[in-house]
Amino acid sequence: MPDIDDLTARPPSPPTRRGVFLLPNLLTTGTLFSGFYAIVAAIDGNFDRAAMAIFGAMLCDGLDGRVARWTHTETLFGKEYDSLSDLVAFGLAPALVVYQWGVARLTEHNAVWGRLGWLVTFFYAVATALRLARFNTRTASVDKRFFEGLPSPAAAAVVASFIWCAHTYDAYIPVSGLVALIAAFVVTAVIGVLMVSRFYYSSFKGFKLTGRVRYTSVLLIPLTFAVIFSEPPLVLFLLFGVFALSAPVAWLWRRLRRRPNEGSAPGPR
Repeated sequence: MPDIDDLTARPPSPPTRRGVFLLPNLLTTGTLFSGFYAIVAAIDGNFDRAAMAIFGAMLCDGLDGRVARWTHTETLFGKEYDSLSDLVAFGLAPALVVYQWGVARLTEHNAVWGRLGWLVTFFYAVATALRLARFNTRTASVDKRFFEGLPSPAAAAVVASFIWCAHTYDAYIPVSGLVALIAAFVVTAVIGVLMVSRFYYSSFKGFKLTGRVRYTSVLLIPLTFAVIFSEPPLVLFLLFGVFALSAPVAWLWRRLRRRPNEGSAPGPR
């Protein structure tokens, strides 16, 4: 039995302030608000603002989990709230942005194309919900270094930046009319498939901010921001588009390299 003096001498642990619990949930609310604003902006025809709002949701979503871990305020409530906010910001918002930008115009060309565009945007929203549900149920059993399927924030970034490019560079794009609309829905459908695929994407969780780095690595940070801010729609679309294609291209490359070795007959000794 412990000595009574030891119990009285031990200082009580300070209670966690309520504001600490509030901070990560405020960031999650920022994700939800950004997704809601993207939907409203798309309805009003402000597709550039809608795309910016989706990237704002990505920023809030990237911070809320880290803040919760840094302050040791991770809760089951926060996890569920984060998933619901992600469904709105990275599932419903991009789908509705594409719908508002293209489905009405597709209907002008052909009613069948309009229905197909409606189904594609719905498929994207369903794929996001399935991707989030799979992530939540397999969190404890998967390798933290990789994501199974394209992460929903990256998927939303590809779709949003594509619409942003199409809206911003409408006068400079060589293809227009039905071809451009079909391209938008093909991108949306392919990204939806990649979200529910079995391809593995790097989570970049092995990258550490602590430790020594080269001066050239430090210089890359402002250079990257300078390139992004020079042409945000185009650069963001290229960056996230390359990331989305990286896993299937790597898989295809491994298959092509392995096929000659597996099918070749043993040579003479």
